[in-house]
Amino acid sequence: MAQEYDLVVLGGGTGGYVAAIRASQLGLKTAIVEKGKLGGTCLHKGCIPSKALLRSAEVYATTKHSEDFGVITSDVSVDFSLVQGRKNKIIDQLHKGVEHLMKQGKIDVYEGLGRILGPSIFSPMPGTISVEMNNGEDNEMLLPKNVIIATGSRPRTLPGLEIDREYVMSSDEALQLESLPSSIIIVGGGVIGIEWASMLKDFGVDVTVIEYADRIIPTEDKEISKEMQRLMKKKGIKLVTSAKVLPETLVKDNGVAISAEVKGTLKEFKAEKILVSVGRQANTEGIGIENTEINVEKGFIVTNEFFQTKESHIYAIGDVIGGLQLAHVASHEGIIAVEHIAGKDPSPLQYHLVSRCIYSNPEVSSVGITEDQAIEKGHKVKTGKFSFRAIGKALVFGESDGFVKIVADEETNDILGVHMIGPHVTDMITEAGLAMVLDATPWEIAHTIHPHPTLSEAIGEAALAVDGKAIHS
Repeated sequence: MAQEYDLVVLGGGTGGYVAAIRASQLGLKTAIVEKGKLGGTCLHKGCIPSKALLRSAEVYATTKHSEDFGVITSDVSVDFSLVQGRKNKIIDQLHKGVEHLMKQGKIDVYEGLGRILGPSIFSPMPGTISVEMNNGEDNEMLLPKNVIIATGSRPRTLPGLEIDREYVMSSDEALQLESLPSSIIIVGGGVIGIEWASMLKDFGVDVTVIEYADRIIPTEDKEISKEMQRLMKKKGIKLVTSAKVLPETLVKDNGVAISAEVKGTLKEFKAEKILVSVGRQANTEGIGIENTEINVEKGFIVTNEFFQTKESHIYAIGDVIGGLQLAHVASHEGIIAVEHIAGKDPSPLQYHLVSRCIYSNPEVSSVGITEDQAIEKGHKVKTGKFSFRAIGKALVFGESDGFVKIVADEETNDILGVHMIGPHVTDMITEAGLAMVLDATPWEIAHTIHPHPTLSEAIGEAALAVDGKAIHS
């Protein structure tokens, strides 16, 4: 017998389960269809597991230099099975938390693959959901008034560099490694590639990064990229930019060898394994989109500002619609979609106010636009920059590399962007994000008293530096 719902969410990842919780809060009878585990990529194959590994790598790297803190250690080593065990324990704890939230919100969870059906005896409109149950039982039929597609994404690969789980991996396979390789080639120097490069190098792996663009993390401010390149090289990571990997040259023989065109010259690289990190592609296949009028462009579902598709009762959020493929973005997209369904008249998401983070060592965080983007948009720009080398707390931590940079409009004094690289900056960026939401000026940040000693003092000093008034510079 078909079950009726106000809302069915396809996908129980961060965006999907947050949307379901908000729908429950608003009194909507809600169900989630998830073929894997609640929490999705972020909890099981992305944000959380990778950060758990990064933390273990950071502890190991710090311990190797413990004499700098007056702490004498010997025979420090990594037991990677324990590292993986800690990661899995964190995932399990958070997974149980999400399951509890579903029960608390009286949200029905169907474990299986959901497909959208076209007009049928169940409904004159597309949107009935047929669930192929994981347990092999007969398909469940769900009759929702509204649907949210939140099916996420998966790692993209390159033709000729298909994942084989032995020599060629994506981040999915890398997270399940039973032991660390002695060496690795990372194809792609974007956010995920640099996080893995930093982590594996801190674990003692020989790392080479090959990036097609002329700089690593090319979407960040150029000064941030330049500083990251310096610090990655300081770690001993080999960085190769302006390089086109040639998959047809791949040789697998007790390790891997592959060539790349580097500024017109053919170069060969060898390692134990290859990690392909060239972005993510939306999971739009096999969910019944062809049974609807939903538009898909360049592999992503097209929506309006409230995340409605061409079928006005079917919404889509998160990685499946492209844009900023971030867990916190998916969550807010889900909330907006649900509030629109409930007639709450939500405000559209302002993507330029979304904070972005890279959890490498050192970390990177940013909000707003870069200096170059500001100039391209016609702004007369002024900037303020302040180094962590002049911040007492950074010296106490033993992590004084990096800086905070604020980009502002010289005529209006509006903050256009804030960019940071250094210790714990992913925990600091929200101040800058709030400042931009409130349309604050550098003067207002500068006159917010930042306690001493804290890393956040660098934000206050950078704000003063915008007008040449930094105290400790």
